Amino acid sequence: MATATVVFLVIGGAGVAVLAIALLGGFEFPAFDALVPLEVIAGFVGAFGFVAAIAAELGVPVGLAGVIGLVAAVPAAWLAWRLSKAARNMPTDATPARHHLVGTQGVVVTPVPAGSGYGEVRLRLGGQPMKVYARADRPIPAGAQVFVVEAPSETSVVVEETPGVAETPRSERP
Repeated sequence: MATATVVFLVIGGAGVAVLAIALLGGFEFPAFDALVPLEVIAGFVGAFGFVAAIAAELGVPVGLAGVIGLVAAVPAAWLAWRLSKAARNMPTDATPARHHLVGTQGVVVTPVPAGSGYGEVRLRLGGQPMKVYARADRPIPAGAQVFVVEAPSETSVVVEETPGVAETPRSERP
């Protein structure tokens, strides 16, 4: 392996290392990042080093290998800029809180005793199934449909039985 190839590989590896640090949030340069994001620089340096190393290993003269690396680095930097911009501006949903539990419907998994005891219910919140502890004024058998009327904590709810077809819990199915 030629010395030029090793040098270009080290440059490419440095680009990958800088990209890993940038994506993991290892350090920030706010003033510098406003001009050119670190991901763009890492993509440019990495593409330059690896493409130039390939060209040098194929027998292309070192100067021309560097030019080929630069030609490949520009679109790689542009792609890194577009992807990092899309990731930074990606809309996300709010994290569900306990007040989101009120009004959901579910199924009793473990019978809910009357008064101060707890049973368990399976609910769907944001399309995700979750199992929480449940209290009720009246006893509710396993498999009954329930409606959440209050959420005293993140992991417990107060429920009322709703009229409907009872579902057989999985543990009791044949």
